[in-house]
Amino acid sequence: MPLLTESNLLSGKAIVIMGVSGAGKSENLLTTSLTPVDKMHQGIPLTEEDRIPWLEILQDALRESLISGKTVVLSCSALQKQYREIFRSADCNYHHGSFNSAVKFVLLDAKAEVLAERLDKRAAEGKPFMPAKLLQSQLELLQIDDSEAICKVDATLNPQALVNAIKTLIFRPRKPIAL
Repeated sequence: MPLLTESNLLSGKAIVIMGVSGAGKSENLLTTSLTPVDKMHQGIPLTEEDRIPWLEILQDALRESLISGKTVVLSCSALQKQYREIFRSADCNYHHGSFNSAVKFVLLDAKAEVLAERLDKRAAEGKPFMPAKLLQSQLELLQIDDSEAICKVDATLNPQALVNAIKTLIFRPRKPIAL
């Protein structure tokens, strides 16, 4: 699987690959795994007390990369707007609520049936990360607001097409705004 790496991206960006479990975050791109995985393996949803310190650790890592001018790709469910705001705030120039940040989000989007099949397949292969029974709770937590301009990519694409779609969405030339 081709990775999005600093050598094939423009520098000074943070890209958060997001989505519910089974969307393909860990299989398709860079994975940062600092979560309380044991709880999820046991089928126990994470609490805010589990999530916030972990998100703040990831925010610090994003900030360090941005300050040093590097490009970083992070894989995280980032299901709620408040969690994405933590990541956006890694950009020292970010104004809370503006959604204009060097941290960009890509949602790996797939139907619930596809996600459940993937989770069941992982479990059958002895590679369960999170039981399929938690999928519905994640889908219910997923909050996408159009004002955030989150890029959506079809999570059923083959890996190379997925990477190409993400690169096109994130690095497409922007039209100048006439004032």
